[in-house]
Formats: sequence, C-alpha cells, structure tokens
Amino acid sequence: MTPLAPGQPGPRPGGGPLAWIRAHPRAFDAALALAVVVTVLVGAVAEPHGPHGPRFGGRELTGTTVVLAVAAGGALVLRRRFPRSVLAVTGVCTVLELLLESGAPRAPVFCSVVIALCTLAARTDRSTTWRVGALTVVVLTAAAMLLGDRPWYAQENLGIFAWTGMAAAAGDAVRSRRAFVAAIRERAERAERTREEEARRRVAEERMRIARELHDVVAHHIALVNVQAGVASHVMDSRPDQAKQALAHVREASRSALDELRATVGLLRQCDDPKAPTEPAPGLGVLDQLVDGFERAGLPVALDVPGPVDALPAAIDLTAYRVVQEALTNVHKHAGAGARATVRIVRDAETLTVTVLDDGTGPDHGPGAPGPGGGHGLIGMGERVAALRGTVETGPRPAGGFRVRVHLPLQAAQATDRAGRSGRICCPGEPE
Repeated sequence: MTPLAPGQPGPRPGGGPLAWIRAHPRAFDAALALAVVVTVLVGAVAEPHGPHGPRFGGRELTGTTVVLAVAAGGALVLRRRFPRSVLAVTGVCTVLELLLESGAPRAPVFCSVVIALCTLAARTDRSTTWRVGALTVVVLTAAAMLLGDRPWYAQENLGIFAWTGMAAAAGDAVRSRRAFVAAIRERAERAERTREEEARRRVAEERMRIARELHDVVAHHIALVNVQAGVASHVMDSRPDQAKQALAHVREASRSALDELRATVGLLRQCDDPKAPTEPAPGLGVLDQLVDGFERAGLPVALDVPGPVDALPAAIDLTAYRVVQEALTNVHKHAGAGARATVRIVRDAETLTVTVLDDGTGPDHGPGAPGPGGGHGLIGMGERVAALRGTVETGPRPAGGFRVRVHLPLQAAQATDRAGRSGRICCPGEPE
C-alpha cells in the first residue's frame, strides 16, 4: 500500500461523487480547470447589469482575455502538486487582467485565485496560510483599487478582499477537519492495537499458568511412579509381596496423575463443552492426601499446621498447595535415602507462610546445590508466588538439607481474585 502524503486524507468507505473525486483527483482537477476557463470566457462576454439580468453579446471577447483565462484555468490542473506556484500564476494572471484591460469590463479571472488559495490553505499549515493569504489579499486588493477605473471603494474591489479572505478561511477549515478525522482514526487504531496486545498478554499468561500446572502434576506423580517402579523391580524376585504393594502405589499415583492432567487439559476445551471437568483445583484442604502419598513412597513428612488455614483466597490456596507439592517432590528426588521433610504452614492476619525443610544429603541437594534457576520447578514456583506479590526464599540450611520458604500476602491475593473475575475472557455466548 502506498503511504499517504502529509495532510492527505485516507481512504473512506462509501460511494457517490465524493468517492469518485477521491479516486480520480487528476480528472477532477482537469474538469475544474475547464470549468474555470469556460466561466471566465462567459463572464467576459456577459453584461452583468442588463435590464432583466445578465445580457450576452454586448461585449467583445479579446485575445488577451482568452490567453489569461487559459493560463489561469490551466494552472489549476497542478494545484495539488504545486499549490504555491499555482497561486502565484493565478495571481499574476489576475493582476495582468486588471492592468491590460483597465477601463474595459473585467473578466472574472480572479475566481482562479480563490480556488488556488483555498487549495494552498487546505494542504499546508496554519502559519503558512496566514502569511500567504494576507499577502494575496493585500496585493490583489491594492491592485484592484489602483488599476480599476472605478472609485477605490467600489464593490468589485471590496469583493476581491472578501473572496480571498473567505478562500483562506475555508481552506484552513478543511485542513483542520482532515486533521481531526485523522486523529480520531489514529486513536481508534491505537485502541484496537491495545486491545489486541492485552488479549495476547492474557493468552500468554494463561498458557504460562497451564504450563506450570502441567509441570507440577507431571513432576510430582511421575517422580512417585519412578521410585515405586524402581522398588518393585528391585524386590520382584526376593519379596514379591512388597513388589505388589509398590506396583499398587504406582497404579494409584498414575491414576491421580491422569485425573489431574484431565482437569488441567480441560481448561483448553471450549467453555460450552459438557465433558469439561468441573472439579475444584487442589488446595490445602487435601494436603493430608498429598503428604500420605509421599509417605507411601518412602519419604517421611512431618506436617505442622498450628492454626486454621481454611477460607483462603482461591489463588493463595492453590499456590500454597503447589509450593508444598514441588518442594516435597524435589526432596524426594534429590535429598537422598533416609531424608525427612517438615512442612509448616502459618497464617496470620496479613500473610500465609509456607515452609518446607529437609535434612537430605544427596549429591544434588544441600550445600552446593543449584539455585533457583536450576530447574523448571523452582522457576514455576517463583512465577506463581510473584504473580501474587509474594516472596520466595530457597537455599541450603547451615546444618544440612534444604529450605523453601514462601510468604503470600492475603490482601493482594484477594485483589487478584477480584481482578481476575472482573477481567477474565468470556467465551462466545457466556454472560459477562
């Protein structure tokens, strides 16, 4: 698409004569120039003050009038490309007509100046319009008063003054309207881009949230399945009863993983899909089941919850559960054999604090262990907590083992829940 020149109006919908003029500007300018030439020639042979109106045939058409009419009218063909030059040519033709035909009836060559000045005002800035318009008014009015055979205050001379002033004002009004329409169009386009960027941002946030959910579900349950499968393989021949018990744990962990995966993947379905799961997201209310699963997998976990933790905001409840799940999964994977974990959850008036401690001594755990950037689990944990304006502290303990401590502000989470409910994306047909 060809870029628009400064001050040039953009395409507009609709049809009719105006649409044709915008689509064929050169043809319109040629027709306008021809109309001006015809008007000047007709005005040159017409007697405006007849007994019953204008009378034709009483005045002679001179060669000078024809040349000036053709020159002034023909210059208007280029009025869009060279507005200053066209105004100068039409002004000179008007002055020559006043000078060469002094004492004779005047031909209306001056009408070409009105069109040229209006075009210049519409296609330049306001300061240029004022300067050039004032110069044109002064020069042409003075020429008419000095070269005319009538008194200097004749109505024809004052008419030149009025028409040039109105031409400059009309052109400036056209330019202002074009600028106003362009500003409105630009604001509408900017608002549309802002809406699209906001939609893309929210989609990206939702994809990130689903990715964190998938990681938490898969990492936790697959770690349990891996450990129990290793136990079953190790004791299959010597202790088949223990192997059978380990395989039962594998089956239970895999079933739980499938259920959570089904619930998470259901978020990607259409809102009106009747098969989409409606189970609530896990929270601290099922923390005992999470701890019990780790204990069956061979990780002793001490749960310390000194006070009630019910009636939490949904975002806080889910994030706290996922933090405990990820921290215990890391302990189970990296702390080594014989490690023990402690989960402590404390709630006060403003903050929920979740602490997970262990005494592991595995090669990838404790002092020298990789920091928060060492895996997707800790990265996802940090993103979850940061979304709720909380803080995460991770690192080795002086006495050995590892510590994860998370502070979640309750007030910020409540505000986030309200914003999420009011700003969520509704599906087609779903009430807002």
